[in-house]
Amino acid sequence: MPTLALVRHGQSLWNLQNRFTGWVDVPLTEQGRDEARRGGRRLADAGVTFDVAYTSDLLRAQHTLDIILDETGWDLPVIRNQALNERDYGDLSGLNKARTAEKYGDEQVHVWRRSYSTPPPGGESLEMTVDRTLPFFERAVLGDIRDGRNVLVVAHGNSNRAIVMNLDGLTEEEIPSYELATGVPRVYDLGTDAQVNSVTVMD
Repeated sequence: MPTLALVRHGQSLWNLQNRFTGWVDVPLTEQGRDEARRGGRRLADAGVTFDVAYTSDLLRAQHTLDIILDETGWDLPVIRNQALNERDYGDLSGLNKARTAEKYGDEQVHVWRRSYSTPPPGGESLEMTVDRTLPFFERAVLGDIRDGRNVLVVAHGNSNRAIVMNLDGLTEEEIPSYELATGVPRVYDLGTDAQVNSVTVMD
């Protein structure tokens, strides 16, 4: 039965600084690099192996994948695609979340961050991220799964939320508050029809 592992990139500098990141390329912190190494070890210790890896166009996800591959010694073909990018926070990108809440109010910032369908100014809602991510996931990643390949996806909090929403059958009300920890593998045992048999969170 094919295996799909989803990993959110390790902590980035702007995660640490509580800033909206989105499509801005921001480096991993030392903690983020440690999280990537730990995630790789957990996958290797579980005896999981992969045939192909997918990641986004953003460096923090690519560097997390590189660290996992270095830690495990896996030599995999890597496919990078913008469809797996983080949600675009638009005009909020780079702003401190707490100071933004002081300026616009907690309620407005909560809507921009956590509603399913309301985008921040100049950016994407979670719904728009789902609409961008899922067609590529279903075509490319699940195409590999249906061919019997084991797939590793290293992406972002919101692009991975889109995939989890699809696989776990979560609703528009449930998915915005669903948290995915940085660097922690979420491993699905799938049928060749891409139906979920089981899921393990390696935290």
